[in-house]
Amino acid sequence: MSDEIIITRSQSSQSITTQPVSMFPTETIELPSGGKFYPSDSPLSSGTIEIKMMTAKEEDILSNPNLLKKGIAVDKVLESLIVNKNIKLDDLLTGDKNALIFSIRRLAYGDTYGPLQIKCPKCEADNKINVNLQDIQNQEQQTEFDSVNGLFEFELPYSKVVVKIKLMTGQTEKQIESELTALQKINKQSTSEITTRLKHCIVQLNNDTDRKVITTFVDTQLTSRDSLSLRQFIRKVTPDIDSTFNFNCSSCSHEERVAVPITANFFWPDARV
Repeated sequence: MSDEIIITRSQSSQSITTQPVSMFPTETIELPSGGKFYPSDSPLSSGTIEIKMMTAKEEDILSNPNLLKKGIAVDKVLESLIVNKNIKLDDLLTGDKNALIFSIRRLAYGDTYGPLQIKCPKCEADNKINVNLQDIQNQEQQTEFDSVNGLFEFELPYSKVVVKIKLMTGQTEKQIESELTALQKINKQSTSEITTRLKHCIVQLNNDTDRKVITTFVDTQLTSRDSLSLRQFIRKVTPDIDSTFNFNCSSCSHEERVAVPITANFFWPDARV
């Protein structure tokens, strides 16, 4: 646990003294990756991460207009709550970060998330749903795929090109977001998220690791069939949480697994939005 400060007041002198005390409980979170894809000397290689309970301090961070505008409020909260300050948020795999976000929400405000307005995928009727976040579990790792040095190998079904891909981290996601923002400034009609992500995921084509070769291949030679197959493969091998729940429409009784929507009241259950 991290040291916090407790204030005591002497009845005789009314003086104020401070002393460090571990006053907030912590929880150990199991990472979906199991720590497999981190360096052996990283604290994340243990497959767990210790976080402290959220306090009013973190609520202040979440409500900071400047941080909200920059889109970094949640990241700042995560950094504040991670006990081991040697752990850098940018080093976390995307799926492990997702697990951390849901765990912190549960510890702060409990397992009930809602009521949420969810439109039925079939009849489009509006449903008010409460989601039990306790049902959000780490999804099972696909063991049929071997990982060598943190890379996954996949043969594209149409071109037969063998690609090696890496898993996304917080740092990679920031790079992708920065590139997409820059492209939007150049061309507001740009819709290059798929190709940009694949360029960052792919680290080798057959035996070629040249970034220019990879970029050219993705831009000019990657067929939609191969692109879809590769993206499906990436989803299968990426350790993450299963952030879907069983949705049952109150109007037409349609049943489907639906992704939990992250709305403004995810971290503010009583917010009026």
